[in-house]
Amino acid sequence: MDYKQAYQRWLASDKVDEATKKELFALEGNDEEIKFRFISYLAFGTGGLRGTMIAGMNAMNVYTVAHATQGFANLILKEGKAERGVVIAHDSRNNSDLFSRVTAEVFAANGIKVYFFDSLRPTPVLSFAIRYLGTIAGVNVTASHNPKEYNGYKAYWEDGAQLSLEQADLVSSYINATDIFDGVKRMDFDTAVAEGKIEIVGTVIDDAFIQNVTAQLVDKTAIPSIADDLKVVYTPLHGCGHRLVPEVLRLCGLKHLYTVGEQMVIDGNFPTVKSPNPEYPEALSLGVKLAEKVGSDLVLATDPDADRVGIMVRNSENKFVTITGNQVGALLLDYILTAYENTNTMPEKPYAVKTIVTTELATKICREHGVDLYNVLTGFKFIGEVIKNHDDIGDGNYLLGFEESYGYLKGTYARDKDSVVASMLIVEMAAYYKAKGMTLYDALVKMFEKYGHFTENTVNVTMPGLDGVEKMKALMNDLRKNPPAEIGGKKVVAIRDYQAETITDLITGAVTPTGLPASNVLYFECEGGNVVVVRPSGTEPKIKLYLLVNGACENCCKATLEAFKKTVETWT
Repeated sequence: MDYKQAYQRWLASDKVDEATKKELFALEGNDEEIKFRFISYLAFGTGGLRGTMIAGMNAMNVYTVAHATQGFANLILKEGKAERGVVIAHDSRNNSDLFSRVTAEVFAANGIKVYFFDSLRPTPVLSFAIRYLGTIAGVNVTASHNPKEYNGYKAYWEDGAQLSLEQADLVSSYINATDIFDGVKRMDFDTAVAEGKIEIVGTVIDDAFIQNVTAQLVDKTAIPSIADDLKVVYTPLHGCGHRLVPEVLRLCGLKHLYTVGEQMVIDGNFPTVKSPNPEYPEALSLGVKLAEKVGSDLVLATDPDADRVGIMVRNSENKFVTITGNQVGALLLDYILTAYENTNTMPEKPYAVKTIVTTELATKICREHGVDLYNVLTGFKFIGEVIKNHDDIGDGNYLLGFEESYGYLKGTYARDKDSVVASMLIVEMAAYYKAKGMTLYDALVKMFEKYGHFTENTVNVTMPGLDGVEKMKALMNDLRKNPPAEIGGKKVVAIRDYQAETITDLITGAVTPTGLPASNVLYFECEGGNVVVVRPSGTEPKIKLYLLVNGACENCCKATLEAFKKTVETWT
């Protein structure tokens, strides 16, 4: 069936509601838009689903959500694990509640027990709930930090981490083998509740989650000892962090917590921001305004599903500036290791985990403290895999995992990034340094003085449209066939092709395995330990180029970074 036939089938189907048909009828004559919406199903990957909320196969709507969930249900049934059930949550986005109910209806109709949260919950709570309840899988309906037009759902397995590559491929095959209308089982939500096929769950899980989060404090006296002076502003950006982040911070002894009232309102339109992404300083502008008014030391912001946190702190001129995800992760790592050493509480066989696109400053910090560091592919599920592997054999103590995109996790209670524990640890770290008369900006400066300067930047090359995928493939293929000899004037000394699972030393010619799963990623290591990583995004139509540089001073790093940017821009 081609895209035109699929379009006509939706228009003719008695299973498609009238509002959807009206939207589709309005597309008549717009072949390009019809092709975009019906050329294929919305891709199901390791992170689940993500797309714009419009009518059609290649989008987020009740039909595609039900269809994908049937594919996920088929995987669970094939594994023979239906009796263990699934747990479902959702964030604050438009239609998240609707899509989560549809998801529950499909699982229930397939004989899979559903535990359904009574209201919106952060993604890390969903990850925790899977292991707490012992379910085989879980779903959180969310599109993370994407703009309001998007929704999606994150799919998890029994370990609390997102699906593996193999599992995602299986779900995709089940989806493609299932008719979107005739092959999907679904039952009424209220009927399923009455029959015990859907069980509503609530604050009992929250309480257990909070206990696990607060157990991750490194120094329980740090915040109370400076609580009279420490001031923090927090905003959930209209999302799921609105309740648990403030509750945890207050439980840990923070007295002066100020929340941004306009953004404490749950609203999937995110009316006060262009995009609810805590990476962007403009998303924190209302928080900074409040911070200036109350004299706050720092501003915290979490994204709609509260798995990521961004911060702004006062610099040497008392002005608020952003600290990047790489910098926050490095600061947390250095603080945690130092605090454990200072209190003689460092656990045996400590280890940390980061992704290959995350700052190499972490490598230097771990080496200095004698802590093992594992590098994994991009995606927090790979950090979760390292934790699981160590737990399975009872070897090593996990201290911290983080990625450059503002995701952090301390503790093994969850297997995905958690802004609740990260916010708590950031405040603890701020308290520690404030007691020493330092801001987090001062701490960052001191860290660079100790370990050397590191600067990172990401170049995003968007490739939208029907030919976007082909353009991305062409770019990656060209870089493989014609790899750069130098980048920004610095010689390329090694190439890691994670798709071929090889590391080629260009100086000696030696070829060794990466030791990681196959993935469409290229890693160019230049002289001096400077790095460029190229990978297609798994959730958006774009190529991401990660520039990781270091140098003797801040200006040295900036110069290298600019030179790298000029080179990589010629690739696209």
